[in-house]
Amino acid sequence: MSVRTRVAPSPTGTPHLGTAYIALFNKAYAEQQGGDFILRIEDSDAARSSKQSETDILDALKWLDLSWDEGPDIGGSYGPYRISERLRIYEAHANELIQSGGAFRCFCSQERLDDLRREQQRRSETPKYDGHCLALSASEIQRRMDAGESHVVRLRVPETGDCTFTDQIRGEISIPWQQIDMQVLVKSDGFPTYHLCATVDDHLMGITHILRGEEWISSCPKHVLIYDYFGWQFQELFHLPLLRNTDQSKMSKRKNPTGINYYRDRGYLPEALLNYLATMGWSMPDEREQFSYAQFTENLDLIRISPRGPVFDIEKLDWLNGCYIRDLSNDEFQTRVVSWAGNSERVEKIVSMLQERTERFDQVLPQVEYLLGDRKPIDKEDLAHTSLSEEDVLKILDFATRTLESASTWRSDEIGVALRQTAEICGYKVRDFVAPLFVALSGRKVALPLFDSIEVLGLELTRARFRSAIEILGGISNKKLKKLDKEWTTLTQT
Repeated sequence: MSVRTRVAPSPTGTPHLGTAYIALFNKAYAEQQGGDFILRIEDSDAARSSKQSETDILDALKWLDLSWDEGPDIGGSYGPYRISERLRIYEAHANELIQSGGAFRCFCSQERLDDLRREQQRRSETPKYDGHCLALSASEIQRRMDAGESHVVRLRVPETGDCTFTDQIRGEISIPWQQIDMQVLVKSDGFPTYHLCATVDDHLMGITHILRGEEWISSCPKHVLIYDYFGWQFQELFHLPLLRNTDQSKMSKRKNPTGINYYRDRGYLPEALLNYLATMGWSMPDEREQFSYAQFTENLDLIRISPRGPVFDIEKLDWLNGCYIRDLSNDEFQTRVVSWAGNSERVEKIVSMLQERTERFDQVLPQVEYLLGDRKPIDKEDLAHTSLSEEDVLKILDFATRTLESASTWRSDEIGVALRQTAEICGYKVRDFVAPLFVALSGRKVALPLFDSIEVLGLELTRARFRSAIEILGGISNKKLKKLDKEWTTLTQT
């Protein structure tokens, strides 16, 4: 049996470091075993998925040299490789599950489901569907369908017993069926959910080994159940440990840069970043810390992966990246620096900002240092503003970040429109709103145009600098964050 592994990113945002981490282990294992590595696009969330996000993900993985043998851009014998292009396949399998009793149609309204959830939470129970529509007769189901009633398709889950499966890293795992929700497999708009798509695609594409993050362990019983209903053989499972911050919390964009493009734009070498990701939960037999992708592939032993969450330490990555840089010849170093700094698109944007503001060429570098390197250090006093309280500045930094994260395009004019609108709905004057953003981004009270600077730096670097400024002000507690979440929802939905 030929080994086939896969990575299945969702095109709903910027390329995530976790995607590269999972792709690395899947690709290396497939290569080691003489098999194939497949890239699949899980665009089951039609509202949030975008072609631009998909392109960014593919480009980021290519930058890391994590190429694939089959995928949406190169095709393959098991395509198509996007969920949105396989809808008839899922529809057929959902109908088959309904016919066999493995799934059922649910007509419950959202109001009933909300009431059910609140009651379960009041009783300190795990919120889940109560099987209300399981008892509907075939004639009743047909009558309601003929009447055009909105409904979903749910997975039928046993009421008693346990689901037992083997994770090759953690051993045998048992989860009571009572803890498993009757998952929606097909939404009311007819679009399938991830759980149906992933299981069907893994089987039809001949995936033999599933290497994914440990957050999917709790979903395994649903996937096992679907496989059992179809009579399929389940794959070998390896749940890789989650990347963690230094405080052991799950690595997230609110505490650490998580975007692949952040590390690319900061000037990390792709081979150094791959090397560091390979040490997350795994180590070379001789414990050396610097090794090539080829050496990693040769020595990879999945059973030696530790289930403990590895800490992603940027200082350690800096050290390792420095080792790689010092190993370059002078010519190679020059080529890499020019390639990084001389990105033609970025240079063009910077030049367009500079020309009207420059009288001598020796004035160029002082103006653009924060666009090509780190901004200078800042403190609370730098972020202070006569018309804004510290709480205001924190809110502005947080809301500006949210605004940029939801941007559909990354052009300075549209960035400007979006941030001005945010200032307006929050009740701030635009000049007050942008003042702390200038400082957070550039380390200066006055700099090159803000919106142009944001476009040049990109989302990942901009977000990291705004987040750094928030931490300088003491951070945002969970209580404050909940308050901001509520205020943001209210402001953006009115």
